[in-house]
Amino acid sequence: MPVYDPDRLARADVVDQPGIFRYRQFLPVGDDVAPVSRGEGRTPLLRLDNVASRLGVQRLYLKDESQNPTWSYKDRLAAVAVTKARELGAQTIVVSSTGNHGAAAAAYGATAGIECVALTIVTVPETMKVLMQSFGATVAACRTGPDRWTLMAQGVAERGWIPMSGFHDPPSGSNPFGVDGYKTIAYELVKDLGTAPDVVVVPTAYGDGLIGIQRGFEDLRSTGRTSRVPRLMAAEPLGSYARALENGLETPVPVPFAMSVAFSTATPIGTYQGLEALRRSSGGAVELRDDEEIMQMQLLAARTEGLYAEAASALGLAAVPRLVANGVIADDELVVVIGSSTGLKDVGETANHLAQVPVVDPDLASLDTVLAPTT
Repeated sequence: MPVYDPDRLARADVVDQPGIFRYRQFLPVGDDVAPVSRGEGRTPLLRLDNVASRLGVQRLYLKDESQNPTWSYKDRLAAVAVTKARELGAQTIVVSSTGNHGAAAAAYGATAGIECVALTIVTVPETMKVLMQSFGATVAACRTGPDRWTLMAQGVAERGWIPMSGFHDPPSGSNPFGVDGYKTIAYELVKDLGTAPDVVVVPTAYGDGLIGIQRGFEDLRSTGRTSRVPRLMAAEPLGSYARALENGLETPVPVPFAMSVAFSTATPIGTYQGLEALRRSSGGAVELRDDEEIMQMQLLAARTEGLYAEAASALGLAAVPRLVANGVIADDELVVVIGSSTGLKDVGETANHLAQVPVVDPDLASLDTVLAPTT
């Protein structure tokens, strides 16, 4: 991970730059390179009073990262990673992704005039493939996740492509410069709340978001801008981090793979960095394998708060009552869930959990046959 001069961080301040580059002095980019930005960041922090009590807490917020340019928090990573690629004179970037990361890399690559190669898998939702292609990436699908990494490693080694994501097995996380783009989430949370929250719940696969957010809070604590680092909680479908923490393991180990509606976070093994971020913050992890539980949380947030979050974001909300029931979160603590992307990325899965829209005649009696069950 990038290393910063402590004196530089102590002197760092907000500057007049686009998007997250207002925090440029906290980011690992050169002073002279033009930032690659589409106005990412400054996303709303929404208080969820309608759903909080149902989840067992009094103060619950969602950092709505669906308001970023490609509708996910991956834009923060892509903005910094592609700016670094520009600084290095890169002609081509490459990413291995099930969608959000690939769309963000493609969009920021297009903005910078840098070719993007996106390697995905055959089962990725059509919307994700359309987004990556629409942003100009050359998209190719492999039959398995590990196949993507094998191919990506060849592109990096033999053609000098700059990696945006990880490509090693066991996984080691994404482009480390880009990961520090997530630090800006911590800066924005403290700015909006006036203090650090008690707990931040992060939908997690390889832990890029965990690492970046923890490093951001650590910047603020080490320079006296806040007094503490919140406890970070990983919400994960398969439980690699939870298993490692329960058993006191130094690194995550593989757990049985299963498909999940929160597919962007369904990895059978986490990363050392992600586990370290949890430990440094005295945090924890929650395993949620039940697709129905995740999708019902997506619909609850939509119907009570007007928020249509992707399944991975709903995963973060679904983790909250588990953490309360386990005594990990007290009901009076200030809790923030990272809403990593929008439900519009996988509308088909939501549709599978909704009733068919009925066809009615143009009179109220016909409409009443539809209204009657709910009135």
